Amino acid sequence: MSTTNDTGRVIVLGGSIGGLLAARVLSESYAKVTVFDRDELPAAAADRKGVPQSGHSHGLLARGRQILEELFPGLTGDLTAQGAAAIDIQRDCLWVNDGHRIPRVASGLEGLCVSRRALEAYVRDRVRALPNVEIRDRCEALGLLVDADGGTVTGARILPRGGREERHAADLVVDATGRGNRGPTWLAELGYQPPVEDRVDPHTVYVSRDYRRTPGEANFAAFVSSPSPAVPYGGVAISAEGDRWMVTLFGVGPDQAPPIDPEGYLAFAGRLPASELHALLSRAEPLGPPKRMRLHTSVRRRYERLARLPEGFIAFADAICSFNPAYGQGMTVAAAEAMVLRDCLRQGRRELPRRFFAGAAKVVDVPWDMAVGADLRYPAVVGPRSRRTRFLNGYVTRLHAAAARHPVVGRRFLSVANLMTPPPGLFGPGIVARVLWSGRRSTPQVAHREPAAQVEELVAG
Repeated sequence: MSTTNDTGRVIVLGGSIGGLLAARVLSESYAKVTVFDRDELPAAAADRKGVPQSGHSHGLLARGRQILEELFPGLTGDLTAQGAAAIDIQRDCLWVNDGHRIPRVASGLEGLCVSRRALEAYVRDRVRALPNVEIRDRCEALGLLVDADGGTVTGARILPRGGREERHAADLVVDATGRGNRGPTWLAELGYQPPVEDRVDPHTVYVSRDYRRTPGEANFAAFVSSPSPAVPYGGVAISAEGDRWMVTLFGVGPDQAPPIDPEGYLAFAGRLPASELHALLSRAEPLGPPKRMRLHTSVRRRYERLARLPEGFIAFADAICSFNPAYGQGMTVAAAEAMVLRDCLRQGRRELPRRFFAGAAKVVDVPWDMAVGADLRYPAVVGPRSRRTRFLNGYVTRLHAAAARHPVVGRRFLSVANLMTPPPGLFGPGIVARVLWSGRRSTPQVAHREPAAQVEELVAG
């Protein structure tokens, strides 16, 4: 394996957001980076088979926007020029957690309302423009190549659509093939123990639909009403390019799936604790039929715990951990992993897989614990409920109530949820005091709806 920067070759298997971000940082340290993807990649922003979640609501958390702006200077300005919306995540978004509204004040947490297809197309164009990066589509990854003693991965086997198998040599192979990746199988074929997997089925069904957006018709750029055990359904609306609202309704547990017929879909939105989304959809023009998606099991592959790893191979993004997308963490975690990979490479290439997996595990720990802990609040979700999980869920329930009274508590929660502040920030002295004080007072289980006239004013502007 090469030991100096700007030499050697890398193969990235998968050309989605994760693979493209890996290619971006790898281009700084290797002479040649080739990205292979099984799909025929669109020339412009469009949904594709390899990203089935692309048509559902997406947004970029504060930490994700921060990292992508560093990797691709000018990204926010370019995408807002295309119709995306740069937002203050607390001021410009209406948040309802467990029925409690977070006060809308300036927070300094900068997010981006943009569709998945537009963001991926932009990042792909920026990566493709790098002089030492090549992107090849319609190429399926078949497996790994190794040296004579099996201790180092030396390349990958690739099958172009309609062609014959090709063997490509590389100093590093990155498995960024997504949620359904075959990395553990490939390692097993080489005689390595596959990583242990943590699995949690969120028992969640999404139904999404786009609506025409008239600028100024609402005083928020995004709406999030999260589910809770008492109200196991929620909804999201995010403004997007093309003067659209990306709307997703979801239910958790048996018999909670949103309907796919237009009338039932609208009626489901009317069940939410906050009535703004129903009011918005009542007057907005639909741009297509509702699209349904049953969420897959969340999977975390514990590569960092393997006693034996080959050199020359790493997994990345969803190939390490695929989250419940209800929490909007996937793209931001992939971006954070890219920064871990960059830091590891700046320290050299020796034992890169082991160092990278250890660093990536620390990135994944926080969003995984948050998402899985929240999923385990529901009786239908199977998984170990430790004392720590029960304590944290109980504390966060009281924190949501406190956030409705104290903007600083809402800001701290959103900062942690956006991966800008470590979770211990939720237990800062000023935060704990407000949480405990609010818990002593009478707190409604479901937030009061806005008066009808006020809702009309908020929606109609």
